[in-house]
Amino acid sequence: MTTPFASTENAFSSREGRIGAFALISIALLAAVLPWLLPDPSAQCLSCGALPPSLHHPFGTDALGRDVLSRVVGGARISLTVALVSVLMSVTLGGLIGTVAGYAGGWVDSLIMRGVDGALAIPRLFVLLLVLAMVTPIPLWLLILVLGTTGWFGVSRIVRGEALRLKQENFVQAAQALGARGHRIILRHLLPNTAGPLLVAATLGVGDVILLEAGLSFLGLGIQPPTPSWGGMIRESGEYYVTKPWTSIFPGLAIVVTVLAVSLIGDALRDRMDPRNA
Repeated sequence: MTTPFASTENAFSSREGRIGAFALISIALLAAVLPWLLPDPSAQCLSCGALPPSLHHPFGTDALGRDVLSRVVGGARISLTVALVSVLMSVTLGGLIGTVAGYAGGWVDSLIMRGVDGALAIPRLFVLLLVLAMVTPIPLWLLILVLGTTGWFGVSRIVRGEALRLKQENFVQAAQALGARGHRIILRHLLPNTAGPLLVAATLGVGDVILLEAGLSFLGLGIQPPTPSWGGMIRESGEYYVTKPWTSIFPGLAIVVTVLAVSLIGDALRDRMDPRNA
């Protein structure tokens, strides 16, 4: 059986996987290192105004004289933090609940899955808008919590299907015959063997959350100024799309490149873990 770690290594042997991994690692490193070398992203220069890209300001400045490069890098830290933590929360919840449903079967499975079906029938964006509209401005930790607790439904269905298959395997039946309790089988045998689908779901989920966070910030319901956010930067530059396009182009490119990199990694992982490609 191909382990998830071996599949991950194989995924990065493909050109798409390498490109995506290189781009994402580069963005993460720049987000970690550059803030120590760049000006304060909140520092204003009202007399300077919006300056075009130059040697002193490679991405130019916005209408308040703030360095756009510093704010794009600061937005990268926010977006990656929100995406990684909320997806980790979603994958953990979805993995546990899906495994319990698949292993228990019967009325437990039916009850959990009917609840998941009902939750999936409600658009996630609608739920997010409803919650965030009631809590404005929303702190960062609460935004992460809301995104994390509304993104596990699809993951649970994927893991449930995998758990249904795995519980028919010989190693699970042997553990049952030896008297292993249900929670031990779930934690020691089923969950580790659902790591492959969970890894793919998590990777693709990071891109979705980055887009969601940017969209919410663009609507004024996500990260609030003066904290830099890619979506918020595009929103703030709304009056200057034509006259000062650099104020919106660079945060928009950051969103595109990051989401594309994550999507390439997720697609490569999914292709390598597909049994038909074995």
